[in-house]
This record gives sequence, structure tokens and C-alpha cells, in this order.
Amino acid sequence: MKPQDSTRLSPESKWLYKDLTEQIIGAAMEVHQELGSGFLEYVYEEALCHELGIRKIKYERQKEIDVHYKDLLIPRKYKADILVDRKVIVEIKSTSGLTENDQAQLLHYLKATGIRIGLLLNFGTKSLQIKRMIL
Repeated sequence: MKPQDSTRLSPESKWLYKDLTEQIIGAAMEVHQELGSGFLEYVYEEALCHELGIRKIKYERQKEIDVHYKDLLIPRKYKADILVDRKVIVEIKSTSGLTENDQAQLLHYLKATGIRIGLLLNFGTKSLQIKRMIL
């Protein structure tokens, strides 16, 4: 299943958790404005979690995700950077630009959890890069 571009969705899917994702993006923009680019991912993760806390947005950090293959539970788990309100997976990057591999990683997290919305945030560029993905 391919992720969907939010501009080509049915009206109900397009607006799924729109307010929540806008709040997360606002928090990420604040972090990027304050820190700029150039830090490692963990710095942005720490700062974004702090900003989410200030804004009283519930989140879980380094959330372990089970992966199943047929009847086998893969022993090693994925770790999503941030799971916001059990509704949105946030994957943080600090690179020169988002890649198809970054998008595939988030898509796999969405598939593994059944969560429908993900945000890919890249703090490594002059302007914050944001990719909203819907499963």
C-alpha cells in the first residue's frame, strides 16, 4: 500500500487529525526556528518533546513497535521517534533532504501499528521539511 498525498484524499481522510498534526507542525517549527539546522536528530527529538509538553500535547518517545510476519513476532522491534496521542507517528530526520527511504520507513511504521497518520520532519535543512503521510 502506498502512502497518500494529502492533496488527493477523500474529504474525510484529508482532515483526519488535521488539528493535531497542525499543532505538532507548529511545535516543530518553533524548535527549528529556535535551534536552526545542524544538530543531530536526538537534539531535535528532545527539543520537540519538550515543546509538545509545553503545549500539553500527549506523546510517547521511542515507542517500540511490534512487527509480525505470518505467525511470527519478529523479536527485534522498530522504534518510532515519537507517537503523539496514540494517533500520529512522528519520525525525525536531520539530513540534507528527505529521501524515498525516509518515507518508506515511516510507511512501515504506519503499517506495523495500524496508525493512519504520520509526519516526517527534517530539521537538517534551512527550512523545516514536512511530509504528512496517510495510510
